[in-house]
Amino acid sequence: MPEGATRYLVAVPVAALCCLLPLLPAEAVPGVPHWLGAPVDWPKVGLLGFLHGCWESLAQGLPTPCLRLVRRLLRRPLPPDRPPSRPGENAFFPVLFAGVLMLPPAAAALVAAPAALFGGPGGWHCRRRQLWNGSQLALCAFAASAAFRLLCGPQLLLGSRFPAALLPGLAALIAFCLVNGVLVGVMLMLAEDRGAGVLLRGARTVCGLPVLVHAAGGLMVAVLWQGPYGAFAALLALLPLSISAWVFAQGHRERDAHQATVQALVQAVEIKDAYTRGHSERVGRAAVLIAGQLGMEAERLRTLRFAGILHDVGKLGVATELLRRNGPLSEEERRAVEVHPVYGYELVRGISFLGEAHAGILHHHERMDGRGYPSGLAGDQIPEFARIISVADAFDSMTSTRSYRRGRPVAEAVAELERCSGSQFDPVMVRALIDALAVHDWQPVLPPPPGDCLKAVPDIPLGVPEPVRAAPRGVPAQGGTVPTTGQP
Repeated sequence: MPEGATRYLVAVPVAALCCLLPLLPAEAVPGVPHWLGAPVDWPKVGLLGFLHGCWESLAQGLPTPCLRLVRRLLRRPLPPDRPPSRPGENAFFPVLFAGVLMLPPAAAALVAAPAALFGGPGGWHCRRRQLWNGSQLALCAFAASAAFRLLCGPQLLLGSRFPAALLPGLAALIAFCLVNGVLVGVMLMLAEDRGAGVLLRGARTVCGLPVLVHAAGGLMVAVLWQGPYGAFAALLALLPLSISAWVFAQGHRERDAHQATVQALVQAVEIKDAYTRGHSERVGRAAVLIAGQLGMEAERLRTLRFAGILHDVGKLGVATELLRRNGPLSEEERRAVEVHPVYGYELVRGISFLGEAHAGILHHHERMDGRGYPSGLAGDQIPEFARIISVADAFDSMTSTRSYRRGRPVAEAVAELERCSGSQFDPVMVRALIDALAVHDWQPVLPPPPGDCLKAVPDIPLGVPEPVRAAPRGVPAQGGTVPTTGQP
């Protein structure tokens, strides 16, 4: 992690601790407005903090603190933890929003503490990330509660003056989302060298439909809590939201399992053929860029990315000596390599979540003129996923530097795709890639450090050799093999 990001990782928890200073006696912190911290209903703070920790774990598909304690007392093993999610991802905010509406700012910030200290996956790295996530949520809650109180929200809420009470609540929600977006955006700028535009995009992303639903749930909890039935009615109101959060968490767990399956297959290919390291991910990225220009829906985009990442998984069925040979292949050896799309299809056809990716993996070496392999399909007979991956594969192969040749500049690779458009590649997909490259930056792959790459078989053309055209006597024949634009 860059030094600036490391400092920021420490600064956010320190700022969160400063938000708790108004909870100290007035003489200990002179000059702090009294309404920021007192009076505090400590039983309510404790119960809200406990509930937030339990529901936060539930939303992320993790064992709740109570379940963890019971399992430890019974000496039963805990289930494996999920990897930590991005800040705010799979989070459950209704209890935190209820604290924002019912408690002074400092106490509202304290509600986020138990989830940060006792919830989430284990391990120092995960705990550090959990602490930062909890701290940024505490800062968000502090700012939101301050905005709510400055607009006289507590008085309107206690009197159940609706819809007037909705205005301070909306201001609190906006404050929460803005602070969240800025805190996360600055971290992305420092850790991943993103542009300043990530701040606005982050705030816009946080303020989406799920957060609006959670905010409405928090308002309902606050109103019921302060009614005649107290906390019991509020807990009943959380029940349907809890069930939906649990179902949503199961969906994320399933998607994580899908991603882990794909990554395991890719790593197996890279172990066998190390020179393709990174190639699969880049093909998946280029395929998504193309499909994005075509307006493909999100679920198909996800499947297409899997198809791009796994397009060369059939190399697991090809002899390692052929993949690593530094020299030309005989016709028989070439045919042995060209069967890898069939091997790939056979490997993944039983993985149901891949869907259309099966056809993309099987046919990504077909040509528009029908002279590709393995089935000799032509034109629209070739599945859409395969036509996209064919262009993405060729583009990355041309722009990547290998142990035996330098990569081509992007402009030169694009010109080659245009030259082969219509005969080898789908013109629609080529144009979509060109339009995407005009918006998204694509950096050619630099050569690896000396001694850090394995020699591999030179690129094999994506299709069959072009026919040799007859030429007048004394003039060299034109044609020959298709320019090297990809690999098997």
